[in-house]
Amino acid sequence: MKKSYSYLIPALLILGACASKKVTTTTTTTSTTTATGSAVSGNTSITNDGKVWASIWQQRAAEYKALCFQAYNIAKQRVDEGVKKVSDKPLAIITDIDETLLDNSLYDAKRALQNLDYNDKTWKEWTDKAIADTVPGAPAFFKYAASKGITIFYITNRNENERAATLFNLQRYGLPNTNDEHLLLKNGNSSKESRRQDVLKTHNVLLLCGDNLPDFDMLYDNHPSEETRIAATQRLQKEFGNKFIVLPNPSYGDFEGALFQFNYKLSPAQKDSVIRAKIKADK
Repeated sequence: MKKSYSYLIPALLILGACASKKVTTTTTTTSTTTATGSAVSGNTSITNDGKVWASIWQQRAAEYKALCFQAYNIAKQRVDEGVKKVSDKPLAIITDIDETLLDNSLYDAKRALQNLDYNDKTWKEWTDKAIADTVPGAPAFFKYAASKGITIFYITNRNENERAATLFNLQRYGLPNTNDEHLLLKNGNSSKESRRQDVLKTHNVLLLCGDNLPDFDMLYDNHPSEETRIAATQRLQKEFGNKFIVLPNPSYGDFEGALFQFNYKLSPAQKDSVIRAKIKADK
Protein backbone atom coordinates (compact mmCIF):
# COMPACT_ATOMS: atom_id res chain seq x y z
CA MET A 1 0.00 0.00 0.00
CA LYS A 2 0.98 3.58 -0.41
CA LYS A 3 2.23 5.29 2.74
CA SER A 4 -0.52 7.36 4.21
CA TYR A 5 0.46 7.64 7.83
CA SER A 6 3.31 8.75 10.00
CA TYR A 7 3.41 6.28 12.82
CA LEU A 8 4.65 2.77 13.54
CA ILE A 9 4.66 -0.17 15.85
CA PRO A 10 6.16 -3.11 13.94
CA ALA A 11 3.39 -5.49 13.04
CA LEU A 12 3.67 -8.56 10.88
CA LEU A 13 0.46 -9.65 9.24
CA ILE A 14 1.20 -13.15 7.94
CA LEU A 15 0.66 -16.42 9.76
CA GLY A 16 1.32 -15.17 13.23
CA ALA A 17 4.84 -13.87 12.65
CA CYS A 18 6.05 -11.14 14.99
CA ALA A 19 9.05 -8.91 15.54
CA SER A 20 10.32 -7.61 18.87
CA LYS A 21 10.75 -3.87 19.34
CA LYS A 22 13.04 -1.91 21.58
CA VAL A 23 11.21 0.89 23.38
CA THR A 24 13.30 3.90 24.35
CA THR A 25 12.61 7.24 25.97
CA THR A 26 15.68 9.16 24.86
CA THR A 27 15.57 12.83 25.84
CA THR A 28 18.93 14.07 24.60
CA THR A 29 19.21 16.27 21.53
CA THR A 30 22.57 15.11 20.25
CA SER A 31 22.90 13.84 16.73
CA THR A 32 25.16 11.51 14.82
CA THR A 33 25.75 10.84 11.16
CA THR A 34 25.08 7.59 9.31
CA ALA A 35 27.39 6.03 6.76
CA THR A 36 25.25 7.64 4.06
CA GLY A 37 25.67 11.08 5.58
CA SER A 38 22.13 11.43 6.96
CA ALA A 39 21.75 13.26 10.23
CA VAL A 40 20.33 11.09 12.99
CA SER A 41 18.46 12.75 15.82
CA GLY A 42 19.18 11.61 19.35
CA ASN A 43 15.71 12.66 20.45
CA THR A 44 13.63 10.03 18.68
CA SER A 45 10.13 9.07 19.67
CA ILE A 46 8.99 5.55 20.45
CA THR A 47 7.27 5.42 17.06
CA ASN A 48 10.36 6.37 15.07
CA ASP A 49 12.58 4.11 17.16
CA GLY A 50 10.17 1.40 16.02
CA LYS A 51 10.42 2.47 12.40
CA VAL A 52 14.21 2.19 12.51
CA TRP A 53 13.96 -1.33 13.95
CA ALA A 54 11.29 -2.28 11.42
CA SER A 55 13.35 -1.01 8.48
CA ILE A 56 16.47 -2.92 9.42
CA TRP A 57 14.36 -6.05 9.99
CA GLN A 58 12.82 -5.65 6.55
CA GLN A 59 16.20 -5.10 4.94
CA ARG A 60 18.31 -7.69 6.72
CA ALA A 61 16.24 -10.39 8.42
CA ALA A 62 16.11 -13.77 6.72
CA GLU A 63 12.78 -14.20 8.52
CA TYR A 64 11.28 -11.33 6.51
CA LYS A 65 12.38 -12.94 3.26
CA ALA A 66 11.04 -16.29 4.44
CA LEU A 67 7.60 -14.81 5.12
CA CYS A 68 7.49 -13.21 1.68
CA PHE A 69 8.52 -16.49 0.03
CA GLN A 70 5.89 -18.28 2.09
CA ALA A 71 3.19 -15.89 0.92
CA TYR A 72 4.10 -16.19 -2.74
CA ASN A 73 4.57 -19.97 -2.51
CA ILE A 74 0.99 -20.21 -1.27
CA ALA A 75 -0.11 -17.84 -4.04
CA LYS A 76 1.54 -20.09 -6.64
CA GLN A 77 -0.34 -23.09 -5.28
CA ARG A 78 -3.61 -21.17 -5.59
CA VAL A 79 -2.76 -20.28 -9.19
CA ASP A 80 -2.07 -23.93 -10.04
CA GLU A 81 -5.42 -24.88 -8.51
CA GLY A 82 -7.34 -22.01 -10.06
CA VAL A 83 -6.29 -22.50 -13.67
CA LYS A 84 -7.69 -26.03 -13.58
CA LYS A 85 -11.22 -24.77 -12.94
CA VAL A 86 -13.67 -23.62 -15.61
CA SER A 87 -14.13 -19.84 -15.65
CA ASP A 88 -16.67 -17.80 -17.59
CA LYS A 89 -14.27 -14.84 -17.71
CA PRO A 90 -10.51 -14.44 -18.02
CA LEU A 91 -8.67 -14.84 -14.71
CA ALA A 92 -6.98 -11.94 -12.97
CA ILE A 93 -4.90 -11.23 -9.90
CA ILE A 94 -5.20 -7.89 -8.15
CA THR A 95 -2.11 -6.72 -6.32
CA ASP A 96 -1.12 -3.72 -4.25
CA ILE A 97 2.31 -2.26 -5.00
CA ASP A 98 4.04 -0.78 -1.96
CA GLU A 99 5.40 -3.40 0.45
CA THR A 100 3.55 -6.04 -1.56
CA LEU A 101 5.61 -5.80 -4.73
CA LEU A 102 8.01 -2.89 -4.20
CA ASP A 103 10.18 -2.44 -1.10
CA ASN A 104 10.26 1.17 0.14
CA SER A 105 12.28 0.56 3.29
CA LEU A 106 15.00 2.99 2.13
CA TYR A 107 12.48 5.82 2.36
CA ASP A 108 11.14 4.63 5.73
CA ALA A 109 14.62 4.28 7.18
CA LYS A 110 15.73 7.74 6.12
CA ARG A 111 12.68 9.41 7.66
CA ALA A 112 12.91 7.40 10.87
CA LEU A 113 16.62 8.01 11.38
CA GLN A 114 15.96 11.73 11.08
CA ASN A 115 12.97 11.43 13.46
CA LEU A 116 10.66 12.79 10.78
CA ASP A 117 7.13 11.84 9.83
CA TYR A 118 5.92 10.75 6.41
CA ASN A 119 4.76 13.54 4.12
CA ASP A 120 3.53 13.66 0.53
CA LYS A 121 6.41 15.80 -0.71
CA THR A 122 9.22 13.51 0.42
CA TRP A 123 7.25 10.44 -0.66
CA LYS A 124 6.85 11.88 -4.17
CA GLU A 125 10.58 12.66 -4.26
CA TRP A 126 11.25 9.01 -3.40
CA THR A 127 8.86 7.48 -5.94
CA ASP A 128 10.17 9.81 -8.66
CA LYS A 129 13.51 8.05 -8.35
CA ALA A 130 11.85 4.76 -9.42
CA ILE A 131 14.59 2.76 -7.69
CA ALA A 132 12.59 0.70 -5.19
CA ASP A 133 13.70 -2.92 -5.04
CA THR A 134 11.20 -5.77 -5.18
CA VAL A 135 9.69 -7.75 -2.32
CA PRO A 136 11.29 -11.23 -2.20
CA GLY A 137 9.43 -13.71 -4.36
CA ALA A 138 7.14 -11.15 -5.97
CA PRO A 139 8.57 -10.83 -9.51
CA ALA A 140 8.88 -14.58 -9.99
CA PHE A 141 5.32 -15.14 -8.82
CA PHE A 142 3.66 -12.53 -11.02
CA LYS A 143 5.62 -13.66 -14.05
CA TYR A 144 4.57 -17.23 -13.33
CA ALA A 145 0.92 -16.23 -13.02
CA ALA A 146 1.11 -14.35 -16.32
CA SER A 147 2.63 -17.43 -17.99
CA LYS A 148 -0.56 -19.27 -17.01
CA GLY A 149 -2.70 -16.72 -18.83
CA ILE A 150 -3.63 -14.67 -15.76
CA THR A 151 -3.83 -10.88 -16.10
CA ILE A 152 -2.26 -8.75 -13.38
CA PHE A 153 -3.96 -5.55 -12.20
CA TYR A 154 -2.02 -3.16 -9.98
CA ILE A 155 -4.37 -1.28 -7.63
CA THR A 156 -2.45 1.27 -5.58
CA ASN A 157 -3.13 4.46 -3.65
CA ARG A 158 -0.24 6.21 -5.27
CA ASN A 159 -1.41 9.42 -6.93
CA GLU A 160 -1.84 10.14 -10.62
CA ASN A 161 1.30 12.30 -10.69
CA GLU A 162 3.27 9.17 -9.73
CA ARG A 163 2.06 7.12 -12.71
CA ALA A 164 5.07 7.44 -15.01
CA ALA A 165 7.66 6.75 -12.32
CA THR A 166 5.62 3.85 -10.93
CA LEU A 167 5.36 2.18 -14.33
CA PHE A 168 9.07 2.71 -14.91
CA ASN A 169 9.92 1.14 -11.54
CA LEU A 170 7.73 -1.90 -12.28
CA GLN A 171 8.96 -2.26 -15.85
CA ARG A 172 12.61 -2.35 -14.84
CA TYR A 173 11.89 -5.78 -13.34
CA GLY A 174 10.01 -7.03 -16.38
CA LEU A 175 6.70 -7.36 -14.54
CA PRO A 176 3.64 -8.29 -16.65
CA ASN A 177 0.85 -5.92 -17.70
CA THR A 178 2.77 -2.83 -16.61
CA ASN A 179 0.82 -0.31 -18.65
CA ASP A 180 -1.78 2.38 -18.08
CA GLU A 181 -4.70 0.00 -18.57
CA HIS A 182 -3.65 -2.26 -15.72
CA LEU A 183 -2.32 0.36 -13.28
CA LEU A 184 -5.28 1.69 -11.27
CA LEU A 185 -4.16 4.63 -9.17
CA LYS A 186 -5.96 6.53 -6.44
CA ASN A 187 -9.03 8.15 -7.97
CA GLY A 188 -9.90 10.66 -5.27
CA ASN A 189 -11.00 7.96 -2.87
CA SER A 190 -8.59 5.85 -0.87
CA SER A 191 -11.02 2.93 -0.92
CA LYS A 192 -10.01 0.34 -3.50
CA GLU A 193 -13.45 -1.24 -3.72
CA SER A 194 -14.68 0.60 -6.84
CA ARG A 195 -11.46 -0.27 -8.67
CA ARG A 196 -11.79 -3.91 -7.65
CA GLN A 197 -15.35 -3.87 -8.97
CA ASP A 198 -14.13 -2.43 -12.29
CA VAL A 199 -11.79 -5.41 -12.68
CA LEU A 200 -14.60 -7.82 -11.82
CA LYS A 201 -16.68 -6.51 -14.73
CA THR A 202 -14.34 -8.21 -17.17
CA HIS A 203 -12.38 -10.77 -15.13
CA ASN A 204 -12.77 -13.35 -12.40
CA VAL A 205 -10.35 -12.43 -9.64
CA LEU A 206 -8.42 -15.47 -8.48
CA LEU A 207 -6.29 -13.75 -5.83
CA LEU A 208 -5.75 -10.43 -4.11
CA CYS A 209 -2.26 -9.64 -2.80
CA GLY A 210 -1.53 -6.90 -0.30
CA ASP A 211 0.12 -5.83 2.93
CA ASN A 212 -2.74 -3.76 4.38
CA LEU A 213 -6.21 -5.14 5.02
CA PRO A 214 -8.09 -2.53 2.93
CA ASP A 215 -6.24 -4.12 -0.02
CA PHE A 216 -8.68 -7.02 0.30
CA ASP A 217 -12.16 -6.03 1.41
CA MET A 218 -14.33 -2.95 1.92
CA LEU A 219 -15.00 -4.04 5.51
CA TYR A 220 -11.71 -2.29 6.30
CA ASP A 221 -12.67 1.01 4.64
CA ASN A 222 -13.78 4.23 6.36
CA HIS A 223 -11.30 4.12 9.25
CA PRO A 224 -12.74 1.31 11.37
CA SER A 225 -11.68 1.02 15.00
CA GLU A 226 -9.21 -1.59 16.17
CA GLU A 227 -12.09 -3.68 17.49
CA THR A 228 -13.99 -3.46 14.19
CA ARG A 229 -10.88 -4.44 12.23
CA ILE A 230 -10.36 -7.47 14.44
CA ALA A 231 -14.02 -8.47 14.04
CA ALA A 232 -13.78 -8.15 10.25
CA THR A 233 -10.63 -10.27 10.22
CA GLN A 234 -12.36 -12.93 12.26
CA ARG A 235 -15.27 -12.88 9.81
CA LEU A 236 -12.94 -13.23 6.81
CA GLN A 237 -10.52 -15.73 8.35
CA LYS A 238 -11.13 -18.44 5.73
CA GLU A 239 -10.05 -16.09 2.93
CA PHE A 240 -6.50 -15.59 4.23
CA GLY A 241 -4.18 -17.98 2.44
CA ASN A 242 -6.96 -18.86 0.01
CA LYS A 243 -8.09 -15.78 -1.91
CA PHE A 244 -6.21 -13.21 0.20
CA ILE A 245 -2.39 -13.33 0.22
CA VAL A 246 -0.96 -11.07 2.94
CA LEU A 247 2.63 -9.79 2.85
CA PRO A 248 4.43 -8.66 6.03
CA ASN A 249 4.78 -4.90 6.43
CA PRO A 250 6.51 -3.94 9.68
CA SER A 251 6.68 -0.22 8.90
CA TYR A 252 3.22 1.29 8.38
CA GLY A 253 -0.43 0.62 7.60
CA ASP A 254 -3.98 1.05 8.84
CA PHE A 255 -2.96 -0.79 11.99
CA GLU A 256 -1.19 2.34 13.17
CA GLY A 257 -3.98 4.59 11.95
CA ALA A 258 -6.46 2.64 14.05
CA LEU A 259 -4.08 2.65 17.01
CA PHE A 260 -4.14 6.47 17.00
CA GLN A 261 -7.84 6.67 16.01
CA PHE A 262 -6.75 8.08 12.62
CA ASN A 263 -5.76 11.38 14.21
CA TYR A 264 -2.94 12.54 11.96
CA LYS A 265 -2.26 15.68 14.01
CA LEU A 266 -0.88 13.93 17.08
CA SER A 267 2.57 15.05 18.15
CA PRO A 268 5.32 12.47 18.72
CA ALA A 269 4.83 12.85 22.49
CA GLN A 270 1.09 12.24 22.12
CA LYS A 271 1.69 9.16 19.99
CA ASP A 272 4.13 7.83 22.57
CA SER A 273 1.53 8.41 25.28
CA VAL A 274 -1.03 6.35 23.34
CA ILE A 275 1.48 3.55 22.87
CA ARG A 276 2.34 3.48 26.57
CA ALA A 277 -1.34 3.36 27.48
CA LYS A 278 -2.19 0.53 25.08
CA ILE A 279 0.82 -1.77 25.09
CA LYS A 280 0.75 -4.81 27.36
CA ALA A 281 3.91 -5.42 29.33
CA ASP A 282 4.89 -7.64 32.21
CA LYS A 283 4.91 -5.89 35.58
